[in-house]
Amino acid sequence: MELDKIPIPTFLAQQRDEVAPPELQPLFLDFEEFWERKLWHQLTEALLQFYNNPASGPQRIPIYKNFVLSFAAKINQLKLVSLGLAAASQCKDYQEALEFMTDVAAKVNQPASRDAYVYATVETARIKLYLGDLEGARKALDEAEKILDRFDSVEPVVNASFYRVNADYYHTKQEFASYYKNALLYLACINIADLTPAEQQEQAFNLSIAALLGDSIYNFGELLLHPILDSLKGTDHDWLRELLFAFNAGDLNKFNALVVHFPKQPVLEKQTSFLREKIILSALTEAVFRRPPHDRAMSFQTILQETRVFPEEVEYMLMKALSLGLIRGSIDQVAEVARISWVQPKVLDRNQVESMRRNLQEWDTSVNKLGLWMESKLEIPEV
Repeated sequence: MELDKIPIPTFLAQQRDEVAPPELQPLFLDFEEFWERKLWHQLTEALLQFYNNPASGPQRIPIYKNFVLSFAAKINQLKLVSLGLAAASQCKDYQEALEFMTDVAAKVNQPASRDAYVYATVETARIKLYLGDLEGARKALDEAEKILDRFDSVEPVVNASFYRVNADYYHTKQEFASYYKNALLYLACINIADLTPAEQQEQAFNLSIAALLGDSIYNFGELLLHPILDSLKGTDHDWLRELLFAFNAGDLNKFNALVVHFPKQPVLEKQTSFLREKIILSALTEAVFRRPPHDRAMSFQTILQETRVFPEEVEYMLMKALSLGLIRGSIDQVAEVARISWVQPKVLDRNQVESMRRNLQEWDTSVNKLGLWMESKLEIPEV
């Protein structure tokens, strides 16, 4: 990025008088004052205010090249990258934006500003995704991750950028479990109120699809408790939210009622058999969860009634649940009994909480009866 040979005061005056809209012109007076007085922090904040205003679009690149780069080494390098990102958004195409951000990354590639370098590198990966260069994006993300792993702490904006772009990469690859993990980590790094309603709905929609289709995701608790999911209420995708709660509760009836929506999402329709197996496993874990811990020896016949599978599928389903870590226990093939010692915890809805309350009441009653029986046996007969 070569600087044009023009005095800074002259350049700022031209930009103020000839290009800037009236509402942004006062900021140019601040730019010049802070620059002359070498008040780099105040100058950076004024520039961020300018770049965050949509009306600054046409001026972002020339101001970055002819003004910001003249003192780039003197300001916070993370904020320098933020200014560079805002400027790159005005490039004519993604290839130009990639070249622009590659220069920004090279500018901040210093031992004292590794976090800024990670930020810029991750953003180059994002642009490579737009260009369809998945291999290049993965290489940049892996480089950034190696540096991040050496940090004790890092600014939230850097982590948010990494997890967002990493999630975008896995979304493109349709690796649902990895996308789900990284998208939730991204949301943990930001205030979701900063996202527009459309962005919230997009995040909730993509997370819902990933939760359903992830072959290792059988616990949706973190998503079900996240406020992002509420953004689907009252929209055309509200049924997805209901479907997630149906899976969490192992509600086969509700699942069957919602299957009619699958044609709206071909990616779900193609995986109907997988989703049916997943809801059956959820029904199994729910059936185990409802039973008190001392009564979790379930006959195959009971499992048939709870899960509605064919008799020849019971053992396969139990083995699948054991292999996925959804339950622990043993299978007695001769007696046709599954003895369950543990079931994976899950987020509880009102009905499940009520079921737990009943189990606790039963346990309390049993303990009281045992106590009374022991007292009766320990009574000392009168002489």
